[in-house]
Amino acid sequence: MEQGPVRIQRDAMSATGESLIARVMGTVKHRIAARSLTPGARLPSIRSFASAMKVSKSTVVEAYERLQAEGLIRSRPGSGFFVAAPLAPLTLAEIGPRVDRAVDPLWISRQALEPGEGVLRPGCGWLPPSWMPEAGLRRALRGIARGDAAMLVDYGAPLGLLPLRQLLARRVAQHGIEASPDQILLTESGTQAIDLLCRFLLKPGDAVLVDDPCYFNFHALLKAHQARIVGVPYTPGGPDIGRFGEALAQHKPRLYITNSALHNPTGAMLSPLVGHRVLKLAEQSGLTIIEDDIFADFEEAPAPRLAAFDGLERVVHIGSFSKTLSAAVRCGFIVAPRDWVEALTDLKIATCFGGAGFSSELVLALLKDGSYRKHMETVRQRLARAMAETAERLTRIGITPWIEPQAGMFLWCRLPAGIDAAKLASGALGRGIVLAPGNVFSHAQTAGGFLRFNVAQSEDERLFRELSALMAAA
Repeated sequence: MEQGPVRIQRDAMSATGESLIARVMGTVKHRIAARSLTPGARLPSIRSFASAMKVSKSTVVEAYERLQAEGLIRSRPGSGFFVAAPLAPLTLAEIGPRVDRAVDPLWISRQALEPGEGVLRPGCGWLPPSWMPEAGLRRALRGIARGDAAMLVDYGAPLGLLPLRQLLARRVAQHGIEASPDQILLTESGTQAIDLLCRFLLKPGDAVLVDDPCYFNFHALLKAHQARIVGVPYTPGGPDIGRFGEALAQHKPRLYITNSALHNPTGAMLSPLVGHRVLKLAEQSGLTIIEDDIFADFEEAPAPRLAAFDGLERVVHIGSFSKTLSAAVRCGFIVAPRDWVEALTDLKIATCFGGAGFSSELVLALLKDGSYRKHMETVRQRLARAMAETAERLTRIGITPWIEPQAGMFLWCRLPAGIDAAKLASGALGRGIVLAPGNVFSHAQTAGGFLRFNVAQSEDERLFRELSALMAAA
């Protein structure tokens, strides 16, 4: 009989081989979809492709055999392999947007959410599946399956699961935010939380301040609500206070939406001085602030929270667990002034009726059993290593981090002079790499020379090799 360690080693080698084969297949499929390989075109020789992909010739042979079995390519004895089937009608979902749509706020999401074998996603905003607490999720699911049948099939309570709201009240208190459970409304995501608040606070044509750059989906949501978006330049310590005051005086905005801790996309953290000045200006002008704290648990040392300084007078605090537990388990929350909660709850019922009771039970089980704390300690350690390694690798090929973030997953990086990030991203998409070009995050379109990198998704050497080649070509 085989010894245990030998068996395990062979299994690991087999898994690695399967991964390499899938990567080769994914690269070929993306080149076919992007029209760089058209019907009848000859594929690279086995030897040359193996060299280019840094894999063995046997890996390429197996990948080509599987592609042939799928009907995508065919072999000609003595001549090699050729693209076989007629291509499907050309769609933007397959090759990404046209150049004139390269900075559309939904560009990254559309590409990063599309499944694809061998696709690298350094431009996406979430952790790799292997970093998530799969064992804890399965354990929690088994516990829920043995519980009350109502939690499997019934609508959730309008405000959301009370034990989870009680736990969240204790968690936000650790950041100095004093809120009772009846000031916390559970939502299906952080995005739904912002959507509900926009429905509650905005009328079409209202001005809304955002950081420039900021999370690109803020732009998409605000456009859906027909708001006027006003960008304020962001600095390593928060919004540019001078420009912030000018925007308040000129545009009379209703809202300001920001991340005070671990800013997306820059990785910066709000300084206490800037935070106090923002709140003073907000009080003078009647501005309401939505503080998106979705990355709170990635922090090593807590940053200031506007909601803590303000006491939930004009700051609304939101969060979710999609980045730390599971994007498939939709559970977010709003911490709001007490007199807003009833109206927000009515809006929640009107737009989605019941709460996500099943997801809330799952999140509660994971937060209570102690495994979440250990999981996040591991994630923070892995991110710290990945941040240092990614910054070093990017610097070696001429891509410079804007700042050195204290924590989190994002690096906001400047490209060499003369290279357009949108064009680079379009070229990378044809090579099976989803990048995040800077102008997707910039309302003023002033970040054309920047890319945002997710360091947790940037560990594959192929990323840096392909980036170097694309920049050389540019």
